[in-house]
Amino acid sequence: MSAAETTAPVKVPPARSAPPPTPPVVTGGSTKRLAGATAVPWALLAPCLLILAVVLGYPLVRLVTLSFQEFGQSQLWGFKPAGSVGFANFAAVLGDSEFWTVVVRTIVFAASCVVFTMVIGMAIALLLQKVSGWVKTLVNIALVASWGMPIIVATTVFKWLFDSDYGIFNALLSKLPGVDMIGHNWFASGPEGLAVITLLVVWGAVPFVVITLSAGLTQVPKELEEAARLDGAGAWGVFRYVTLPILKPIIVMLTTLSVIWDMGVFPQVFVMRNGHPEAEFQLLTTYSYDKAFVVNDYAQGSAIALLTVLLLLGVIGVYMRQMLKIGEVE
Repeated sequence: MSAAETTAPVKVPPARSAPPPTPPVVTGGSTKRLAGATAVPWALLAPCLLILAVVLGYPLVRLVTLSFQEFGQSQLWGFKPAGSVGFANFAAVLGDSEFWTVVVRTIVFAASCVVFTMVIGMAIALLLQKVSGWVKTLVNIALVASWGMPIIVATTVFKWLFDSDYGIFNALLSKLPGVDMIGHNWFASGPEGLAVITLLVVWGAVPFVVITLSAGLTQVPKELEEAARLDGAGAWGVFRYVTLPILKPIIVMLTTLSVIWDMGVFPQVFVMRNGHPEAEFQLLTTYSYDKAFVVNDYAQGSAIALLTVLLLLGVIGVYMRQMLKIGEVE
């Protein structure tokens, strides 16, 4: 019998499992530190929240209150009390055909501004990726200068450009063969006048879109573009299947902001029409202003403004839904 056969087998003891981790003991000092760390962000946000509550909160509460009251000049000067009328102001506004005409005009105007702004902004942002550094710098300087110009100044410049007697735009168009635009009044009809105002709004909004999209284009990997070209994709294919999906969150954000801003256009129309917009130029903002401060029906003006706010909240809801979908995909 060999030695290997007579040797007794060695028993290996079972491995001991590691003891469960001991939960950390939270002392009174740790609790205070955690509470202090939680309170610091709120303490930093408190001044901003206070300013928002004063600047936006009180006017919004007052707007809602007025929309459910009878409030005119008599109530403004204290000759009559402001009595509650329930939903009568909303019923009067929603039953007025002029209101719905203004709503449709505002939606068409805002949609036109948003589409032109996004298309032109995207085109300029893509072109800036193809030019040299000094050209890009000059274009960015021009964009920032136009973006920083006050709205009143820009509106005054556009009034001069499209003036019927001294406007440069009419003079330039008249130099074309067979075109005579001398003395043409662009504000004689609503569609032409709103087209000029649309051009003004787009001119002021394009710089922000271009700068934001240019920043987003720097995050598009060059390797993906090269791979798409090697697979046979053209310029449109690279843009559609590579660039556009990466820029989608930025485009959704810019589109939503543009809708909110263009639905709230007021000074461009008000100044362009010398403080008295005609019926063909009325948007929701100017229509609410006229009802409140021209007709002196502050209650109906507040009701129109509140309906505008609700319409914009719907746009914000769509934006939040799209952003949540994008987050789920990522």
